[in-house]
Amino acid sequence: MRIFILNIILLCFSISAIAEKPLVVATASIFADMTSNIGGDLIEVKTIVPIGGDPHTYEPKPSDIMLINEASLILKNGLSFEKWISELIDNSGTKANSIIITEGIEAIGSESYENTPDPHAWMDAENGLIYAKNIHQALLDLLPEEKESLDKNLENYLEQIKKMHEYIQTKVKEIPVEQRILITSHDAFKYYGRKYGIELESILGTSTDAEAQTKDFRRINNLISKKNVPAVFIETTVNPKMLSQIAEDNNIIIGGSLYSDSLGDEDSEASSYLKMLEFNTNTIVKALSRQTSTEQLDQPSEEVNSMARLFVIIAAIFLLIIGFLVSKRIAR
Repeated sequence: MRIFILNIILLCFSISAIAEKPLVVATASIFADMTSNIGGDLIEVKTIVPIGGDPHTYEPKPSDIMLINEASLILKNGLSFEKWISELIDNSGTKANSIIITEGIEAIGSESYENTPDPHAWMDAENGLIYAKNIHQALLDLLPEEKESLDKNLENYLEQIKKMHEYIQTKVKEIPVEQRILITSHDAFKYYGRKYGIELESILGTSTDAEAQTKDFRRINNLISKKNVPAVFIETTVNPKMLSQIAEDNNIIIGGSLYSDSLGDEDSEASSYLKMLEFNTNTIVKALSRQTSTEQLDQPSEEVNSMARLFVIIAAIFLLIIGFLVSKRIAR
């Protein structure tokens, strides 16, 4: 009986401990994953925009107001990424601190709109180090008594990000220099391209709520033709229709589906920030390293060679049969 009562008491303490964990709310899944790596079991992390959702066009729900109200800390990207977040926070009545986790990052400006920064800074793994440090500081302010654990988690996570940065640098070198051109649905990879030496082009601008114009299609088609681009890429949070049409019109392949504004689900190849960077890089390198159409003309594929050999064999057999029939007729 005493053991049973003791177990009940311990269970109550455990439930109480879980309930006392501060709730940290991140606007998007990428930032929630970063926060989980640094906060570990010390915090509960939730995200506003669900996995696979588009933060650019997201429309908050009543449940998001409740979530923000319950938060102990709110983490947002800023740089005009979540244009809906300020109103959501104001309407929630929350007392939680709201922290911009891109503080200290050198933002890329929009070429089309003045004073409109590109928000996709996490695509550069070295910027990921700044995100991690900003998140660490926000958690440290929330839980100063957990400094030792938070410092250790940060150190381990920074090391992982640095290794991923080195991996991307090495991997991109496999792409022929003249083929380092990445064409995507929207401008989510400029930080990636600037850091790792890849030229970026897209149909849309930095936000997916823009509308593509005829001149945008013409610009992309001309680029593909002029530079013999072997592949274009769709994105998991953007309708693939436009890029699929461009690929069809130019008789090139869809190089793959890239993760930009959201992670994949837990069973996907991009279930974390680091896995996302690795998957995107491997997909880009594999597709852009393909032989271009000009090279393929100079060096016929194995399938073409096999068909040619088969044609020669059939022709030879045909000639032998003709020769046999002719000789038989002469013998008569």
